[in-house]
Amino acid sequence: QVSLVESGGGLVQPGGSLTLSCTASGNIFSIRAMGWYRQSPDKERELVAIILDDDTTNYADSVVGRFAIARGNDKNTVSLQMNDLKPEDTAHYWCKADGKGGDGRFPFASWGQGTQVNVSS
Repeated sequence: QVSLVESGGGLVQPGGSLTLSCTASGNIFSIRAMGWYRQSPDKERELVAIILDDDTTNYADSVVGRFAIARGNDKNTVSLQMNDLKPEDTAHYWCKADGKGGDGRFPFASWGQGTQVNVSS
């Protein structure tokens, strides 16, 4: 069982910044990827940013140059630094982790409960 807990959402004015954090805990052998996804009421869930175990990163076109994803030293945490936020960034944000549990034989894909980000003046 692997659980994820996110924090850092809230209300911010356009042009402002927020940092989301996510910590994975439980029976973790290794984590291959950690990512942030978001969904607003009028859109489908989309990948915002992802970081792999070799530190390769990938971003949605809409956030390139504004958002930065990073993993903590223990590799079980991930953050999303969001700068120059726009009203269209308003969404519920989830953290997801993919990896192996137990002795390394059991794959997992776990989601957190999510955190709300509202960008409004």
